[in-house]
Amino acid sequence: MKPTTRGTLATVLTCLATAAGTAATPAAAVGTVPVPLPLDGVENALDVALPRVGGELPLPAPGAVEGPRYVEGRLLPDQTVPRLPLGAGLPGLGLSAPLPEILGGDADHVGLDAPASDLRTLGPGLALDAPLTAPDPGNFGLPAPKLPQAGVITPVLQAVPGANLGTGQGR
Repeated sequence: MKPTTRGTLATVLTCLATAAGTAATPAAAVGTVPVPLPLDGVENALDVALPRVGGELPLPAPGAVEGPRYVEGRLLPDQTVPRLPLGAGLPGLGLSAPLPEILGGDADHVGLDAPASDLRTLGPGLALDAPLTAPDPGNFGLPAPKLPQAGVITPVLQAVPGANLGTGQGR
């Protein structure tokens, strides 16, 4: 095979790989994945109106880790083991169920819509300090002993979930 043919083949394969990578990006860019619950077969087999159920599952996305911060007078940096941020969401739910004619009027279905909501988390971290001080010029440049310090940085969990419940016509 000639070198020009190899170069052309390599260029075509690179273009195909790039096109396949960009084709997969929109699916990964979506924050949630819909998950329907197929009950149509059961509804047709039993000749009964069943609820419509569907959900949304969030895709977790790791965030940027905040690196350790150096503090004057300490040998080890602050947040020796940094907290890992993870952004995702709480799962969503959509439900529509037939309602008997007990309410009267036009309402023949009850629905619940709980959309997926954002969730922000930070994992636990660890702050440590060595049992020695920084080098002391008054002590010939030698560090002095001190009590070691250790602390656990608590995890963070933030979310604002919501839901809507209502009655109405149709599915």
